[in-house]
Amino acid sequence: MTNEFQIFFHNIDQSDALREAVRKRIAKLERFSGEIISGRVVLDSPHNNRHKGKVYSVGLEIHTPQKEVRVNQGKHDNPAHEDLYVAIRDAFNAAERQLKSTDKSHRA
Repeated sequence: MTNEFQIFFHNIDQSDALREAVRKRIAKLERFSGEIISGRVVLDSPHNNRHKGKVYSVGLEIHTPQKEVRVNQGKHDNPAHEDLYVAIRDAFNAAERQLKSTDKSHRA
């Protein structure tokens, strides 16, 4: 497992529970692609919306020898992202899909 992942908190209080949730997702990604060199995770609460409530965004940047994967779950129209853990899950699932597609294209 690489230690080259950085976790940033923007407008969100840091907590061990959030860090652990992100670390578990990183470990899962590393099982799919052992070629991850480094990465960056940004957890953000951009602003409060009177009508939609507080919606979180998660940005991911993952570097492999073949490709750089970027995911930005910053769409503020998803009410499920009022839960930061759901936003984290969705961002990492999107990154996993991109890593799998990269892996398949290199096997062909």
